[in-house]
Amino acid sequence: MDFATLAPFLVGVIISGLVLGFVYAIIALGYTMVYGVLQLINFAHSEVFVTGAVVGFEIFRVLADNPMNGYLKLLIALIAAMAASGGLNVLIERLAYRPLRNAPRLVPLITAIGVSLILQDLIRIIEGFQGRFDLTYQLPQGFSTPFCGPESSCVSVGNFLSKIGISLQIKEVVMVLVALLSLAALNYLVNFTKLGRAIRAVAQDRVTAGLMGIDANGIISLTFLIGGALGGVSGVLFGLKFGTVNAYSGFDPGIIAFTAAVLGGIGSIPGAVLGGLVLGVIQNLIGVTNILGDALGIANLGVIDSSYQRIGGFLVLVLILIFKPTGLLGRSNVEKV
Repeated sequence: MDFATLAPFLVGVIISGLVLGFVYAIIALGYTMVYGVLQLINFAHSEVFVTGAVVGFEIFRVLADNPMNGYLKLLIALIAAMAASGGLNVLIERLAYRPLRNAPRLVPLITAIGVSLILQDLIRIIEGFQGRFDLTYQLPQGFSTPFCGPESSCVSVGNFLSKIGISLQIKEVVMVLVALLSLAALNYLVNFTKLGRAIRAVAQDRVTAGLMGIDANGIISLTFLIGGALGGVSGVLFGLKFGTVNAYSGFDPGIIAFTAAVLGGIGSIPGAVLGGLVLGVIQNLIGVTNILGDALGIANLGVIDSSYQRIGGFLVLVLILIFKPTGLLGRSNVEKV
């Protein structure tokens, strides 16, 4: 493979990694929102994310024969997934975490792991009753149609990208747009609204915020709702990206997203996004290391294949934390959420 072929190949790998990184980033935001307010690592978030993926699958399945526009089906799936995952996250906080709020930190941490295992089996049982285990996403009809403006000036994004040597599916363009809109909405909510100021106040000092008239319990429930809704969005995007989900699909992306949150500086919204993007790109580059080894004539690189992708992400995390323990964008006195 010469340089003229290798360069666009690498660009394509990096762009595909960024697409994956946006999915990780949105999952990571769910972790960082909850941690920012309660200093709790919500390990059940990976199953909240899977719930969104399952709801998205069911919406696509039910609407499969409906002639409505494919993008409208996606919008319905996203809204339904956000509602289901957000509601589930609020329920988890109310039943499992709130009664333990004043307990030693290890107790809610273990509870979170227990909730995660319970949700895994609940999802398996619910889908198992219908004879399903692996849920295969079927893209809505018309979803792969190129984006076009007015008919007289119709421009295909896919064709444009192909002309400059980048292979990118329309669904990946949609995934990035959905992720960017979600991140922009969250950033506006947290930093430019009265509600966002209340969230930040509760994150800094829950007791003092309560004395100032802020309903701390209500804000915490709202934070879980937002984090769960983001999990629902990422679940649908994950289903679109990989095509298949099951009750146990949340473990790997959940761990990676948590790693992304720590890598970026847990409690930091920009850090969670940056950590997700960095891990997505690193994973994709490690996945083609053997190809790069052949192209560059480095035989030993050939032994590193896609099975090392997750190890590579953790290796980067360890190195970052050795030299910057608070993460890429974290600070010792970080302003949380």
